Amino acid sequence: MIPSTSRRDFLTLAGSASLGFLGFSQFLATPLHAQVPSEVGYGPLLPDPKGIMNLPKGFSYNIISRKGDRMSDGLLVPGNPDGMAAFRGQKGKTVIICNHEMRASAEGNGGAFGERNALLSKVDRSLLYDAGKGEQPELGGTTTLVYDHASGQVEEQFLSLAGTTRNCAGGPTPWGSWLSCEESTLTPAGDNKCEQAHGYVFEVPSKMKRGLTRALPIKAMGRMNHEAVAIDPRSGVVYLTEDSGDSLIYRYLPTRPGELLKGGQLQALVIKGHPSQDTRNWETLTTPTFPLRKFFDVEWIDIKNVESPDNDLRFQGFEKGAARFARGEGMWYGNDGIYFACTNGGTIGAGQVFRYIPSTDEGKPGEKQRPGKLELFAEPNDRDIVKNCDNLTVAPWGDVVLCEDHPHPFVAGVTPKGEFYKLAENVGYESEFAGGVFSPDGSTYFVNIQGAGLTLAIKGPWRKA
Repeated sequence: MIPSTSRRDFLTLAGSASLGFLGFSQFLATPLHAQVPSEVGYGPLLPDPKGIMNLPKGFSYNIISRKGDRMSDGLLVPGNPDGMAAFRGQKGKTVIICNHEMRASAEGNGGAFGERNALLSKVDRSLLYDAGKGEQPELGGTTTLVYDHASGQVEEQFLSLAGTTRNCAGGPTPWGSWLSCEESTLTPAGDNKCEQAHGYVFEVPSKMKRGLTRALPIKAMGRMNHEAVAIDPRSGVVYLTEDSGDSLIYRYLPTRPGELLKGGQLQALVIKGHPSQDTRNWETLTTPTFPLRKFFDVEWIDIKNVESPDNDLRFQGFEKGAARFARGEGMWYGNDGIYFACTNGGTIGAGQVFRYIPSTDEGKPGEKQRPGKLELFAEPNDRDIVKNCDNLTVAPWGDVVLCEDHPHPFVAGVTPKGEFYKLAENVGYESEFAGGVFSPDGSTYFVNIQGAGLTLAIKGPWRKA
């Protein structure tokens, strides 16, 4: 596959003040007010005759991947599909990279290598991050799917990252790769079959040719319970969430934009003038409520000892005045900003969505005079509206689209004005929605039902940008 923007092109453009949008059609740069749809939502959700997923009138779904099915490389589709991204492939195809939130298991337990990991001999173990001494490899990682829009089918599927653990979410890069995040701080000291310390981010190219990518941890991004990442294509700065009830929001300033393995500085977000701000808004807290739809200036503090074996980066941040968030999860770039979900935030713990608008001098000395700004974008505190939002994306028409992490989940949309509506309802399985993402042409929304191990493609009369 040849991405619409190569890494070389990105590196050439990243330092230019005129750098605009790089490569993803769903990442928009038009003003927010121009993207508000004429009507909110797509109407009521209609009962599904198959009893799996209710959708609005005119919409349909197709199951394109199931756990346990044989893939093109002879391995099996792993279970627990989670975060995803979609890239433009050759001949009108879409390349999807899908995380799998799996752990090591002597029995295999839904991993790519089958029962008792009998298929492990089919892969080059040197490409795995943690082969578990050849006995119990970590079963997380990614699969890559090549989707043909004409047939509505996957024509190629293969394991593309292996030997990692609990690959939860991540994020696409402007140069056409996927950053896959480990939501784990497993170490060999805690598991005698484990060979490596975990809790890192890995980069996977969006190639169409089958084969494993060598698993190389981006250690300078820190060791923690990583969840998701998003990159501002104008600056190359990487933003990161952490899945913890008392988490930080981080950013990574790469030494060389677009070459993340070359090193960089990890930092944590501070609300300027409000050190140690608690944004969670839980009713049990005595701290002042963090207000809705009000922008606050932000500054960033350096995080040291980023590979700490003690899973204590957030505590270091708190000591330096970093803001506290309630389980930062999904994160996505769109509408010239970074949106992220806090799954357990809000007065009743039903979830929040924040938006960060980067400085025009993000990561540079000028940001002290022109700081980035953070707002609490949405906090409905009504479980009938949204409950435990997790993965999110920005739709081609500018709405934020949320996957709920709940036994009876919905896919919900949020307009730039903060109006909520329902896009899909899982009625077939007691399992969360995960990984929702639009194809580059905006025609298809791909989403996972995690516990069932299903990936679905939804088509319908989507609005246009």
